[in-house]
Amino acid sequence: MKKVLIIGCGYGGVVAAWRLSGYRKAVSVTVIDKGRYFNFLPLLPDSIGRRTPLQYLAFPIDKLSSIYSFTFVNEEAKFLNLDKSLVMTSQRNISYDYLIIASGSETNFYGNEQIKRFAYKLDNAVDASKIVTDLKAREFDAFVIAGGGYTGIEIATNLRVYLERFGEKKRIVIVERAPSILGPLPQWMKDYVQENLDRLHIEVLTNTVIEKIEERDLTVSGGQQFTNAMLIWAAGVKTADFLQNLNCEKNPQGRVRVDARLRLKHNCFVIGDASYFQHETTNLRMAVQFAIAQGTTAASNIIRHISGLPLRPFIPKDLGYLIPMANNRCCGNVLGRDMKGKTSIALHYLMSLYRAYGIKNKWCILKSLSRF
Repeated sequence: MKKVLIIGCGYGGVVAAWRLSGYRKAVSVTVIDKGRYFNFLPLLPDSIGRRTPLQYLAFPIDKLSSIYSFTFVNEEAKFLNLDKSLVMTSQRNISYDYLIIASGSETNFYGNEQIKRFAYKLDNAVDASKIVTDLKAREFDAFVIAGGGYTGIEIATNLRVYLERFGEKKRIVIVERAPSILGPLPQWMKDYVQENLDRLHIEVLTNTVIEKIEERDLTVSGGQQFTNAMLIWAAGVKTADFLQNLNCEKNPQGRVRVDARLRLKHNCFVIGDASYFQHETTNLRMAVQFAIAQGTTAASNIIRHISGLPLRPFIPKDLGYLIPMANNRCCGNVLGRDMKGKTSIALHYLMSLYRAYGIKNKWCILKSLSRF
C-alpha cells in the first residue's frame, strides 16, 4: 500500500482525499493542516453584511477524515525534503510515496510588521469572527479596506450593508495602489462596480498605499489621515512559508511552477492556489473551480502511476467568475457570457450552496441568504 500525503485541507486537498478514498486497498491517505476546520471561503464576507452564521462556514476536518477515510494531522508543514520524500512539522517527520501540496494562499503583508500587527484580514472563519465581534462594539469611526480586487469589493459592500442596518453612515474607503480597481478585468465590469460603490457611498482612492499605521490611526500616500479606523487588509496573497523557502521556479506570490500533469517532481503534485500552472499562453488564476479540478486530476494521476498507466495532463475548463456585492448587485462572465444583475447574484449563491459541506450547513446558509 502506497502512502499519500496531502498538505492542506481546502477545496483541492479535500477533493483529492475524496477521490483517493475509492482506492483504499491501494493507498493510505494522510492530510496535514495547521487548522482544524475546512473554511468555506466564498461566503466569508457575507458573515459581515448578510449575517451568515460563521459556524456554518467552517466544517470540522475530523468529520471529513471520517467521511473520506484519511488520517488527519493537525500540524503545520514547516519544511519539505523532496529528495528524501519527507515533510517536516515542528513535531515530526512524515514520509510519503506521493505528495499533494494543496496548501492554498494566505494574506500577504509584504513584510510590513506594523500592518500585520494592527490590520484585520479575512483568511478564515476565525478572522471573520474577529471582524464581526469588533464591529458589534461600535467603536470605529471609519473603515479602510486595502485592496480593490474581488475580496476588497466584497468586504466594502458588506460593511456598508452592515452599517446601514444600524442607521450608521460612517466612512468606508477602498485604497488601491494600482490606477484602477479590479486589475485586468474588462472596463465595463470596473464601471459597473464603481457605479455601485458610488451608490453605496463607498470611496475609492487609486494610486494610493497605506504609508503608516499605529493601532487605529493610519495615513495613506498623499497625507490623508484616518483616525479611529478599522483597517482590513485585502491587498494580496502569498503561498505558505514552506513553499516560499522551496528552491524551485515560482511566481512573485510564491506559487510553484508545475508541468502539464501538475507535478513539481515525479511523486509530488502541486494544486490550487499553491500551483502556478500555464495553459496554452495563460497562467491560471486562483479560483475554487480550478482547485477542485486539479484535486481530481492529481488523485487520478497518482492512481494511474501506481497502476503503471500514463499520466493525464490537466486541461482546465474555465466556467467563469463573478463579483458579488452585498446589495444584490453582481457582474462577471459565465461560460463566456457577460452577466450582471440579479441572475448573476443568484448564480453565485447557488454555486456556493452546491459547494458547501454538510446538509445542515447548506440549509442554514440558505436560510440566512433568503432574508435578502
